[in-house]
Amino acid sequence: MVRPDRRDAFRAILAGEGCIRPAIVSDPLTARMAEELGFELGMIPGSDIALAVLGAPDIALVTLSEFVEQVQRLTRVTEMPLIADGDHGYGNALNVRRFVAELDQIGLCGVTIEDTDLPAPFGTSRGRLIPQAETVGKLRAALAGRRDPRFAVIGRTNLALAVGGLEEGLMRAKAYAAAGVDALFVQGIKTKDALDALADAVDLPFVMPKPATEIADPAYLASRRVRVCFPAAPKAITAALDAAQVTLVAQRAGAAPLAATHAELLRRLTRADSFDAARRDFLSD
Repeated sequence: MVRPDRRDAFRAILAGEGCIRPAIVSDPLTARMAEELGFELGMIPGSDIALAVLGAPDIALVTLSEFVEQVQRLTRVTEMPLIADGDHGYGNALNVRRFVAELDQIGLCGVTIEDTDLPAPFGTSRGRLIPQAETVGKLRAALAGRRDPRFAVIGRTNLALAVGGLEEGLMRAKAYAAAGVDALFVQGIKTKDALDALADAVDLPFVMPKPATEIADPAYLASRRVRVCFPAAPKAITAALDAAQVTLVAQRAGAAPLAATHAELLRRLTRADSFDAARRDFLSD
């Protein structure tokens, strides 16, 4: 279900003056937990979906339908605005248009579409940049695929700075901005000079990963229109794996539980009280 207020809330973040840290979420319980803790925004990484759905590394094995289904599991259980890492958009421009239409319909607030050639072609392990013109076509198709103009399309480049330096990054940022995207995600910004140049080149808000030390000051990031900045690892899904490993090792050894169970937290996150009430209303004599 599409909740316009969630998209309005994310649009307000992009149009605001500050820089927020989103919760990194991958399943319904962590999304609800983040909402309870007061996060203004949740980010769903493609890598976390690969882990949660396939138990696989982040090498573009997840299908479009698997991605959409997992995202919907989160959008339907929380009022918190959610955006997602859409990788390459699952194909060419026509696939991207369909991808965005699906995400728009299930209530997501925005998605990043990147210019990495995925899956990684033969002869390279990290992918390579697709041509700028092809990426512009994908981004234009993404914009055409949304029915709600409040759904945010975020143009993303992971490799431009690494492959072609700041000049390539600036060229692509300008081209993606001209295509009409709502925000930009540029990986690999390490210096104030680079971020200053990007902020001067385009008049758009930025979404970015964990910042390099030189640019990590929140006030500085906000002054350069970085509106969303991801926190450092570990993410909730990897922390949960660590806890599961410790618990299973103890169980295998026949040891006593290492920590008290969080029964009240689980009841709250699963909305157990509402289900108890429903059983009384609908299943009792």
